Amino acid sequence: MILALPSETVFHTIESTIKQYRKFAQKNITKALPGMTVDQGLVLIFLHEHPELTQKEIAQLVFKDNASMTRMINTMVKKKYLKRSMNEKDRRRYKLKITPEGKELLKKLPPIIQKNRSASLEGISKKEQDQLTKILIKIQTNCQKS
Repeated sequence: MILALPSETVFHTIESTIKQYRKFAQKNITKALPGMTVDQGLVLIFLHEHPELTQKEIAQLVFKDNASMTRMINTMVKKKYLKRSMNEKDRRRYKLKITPEGKELLKKLPPIIQKNRSASLEGISKKEQDQLTKILIKIQTNCQKS
C-alpha cells in the first residue's frame, strides 16, 4: 500500500486552512486592538455570553489545555480584561468576571470578527458552507467511533 504524503490529504488542507484563517484574523484584530489575541477575544465572548462558565469549560471551548488557559487568564488579568476572585461555593475554582476594560473590547470585537468571517467566506455560498459543515461533522463522528 502506498501512503499519500501528509500534504496530499484533506486533513492537511483542513489544518492549513485553520492556521491561515487564524493568522488572517489575528492580523486584523491586532490592527484594531493592539495586544489582543484571537483566543483572548474568544474567552471574552464566551464569558460575556455565559458568565457561569468555569476556566476548564472555557478551555474546552477554545481548544486549549488547562496550563495554556491558566497562562492566558493570568495575562488577561494583568491586562485588566478580567478579574479573578475566589468561588465561594468551590474554593478550588475561581470566578472570572469581565472588567470595564474588557467590556470596552467586547464592543469593538464583533465588527472585526464579522469582517474577518465575511472576507474569508467570500464567494462561498450558504449551500457550500452547509455542505462543508456536514462533511466535517461526519469526519468528527468517524473519529469518535474508535
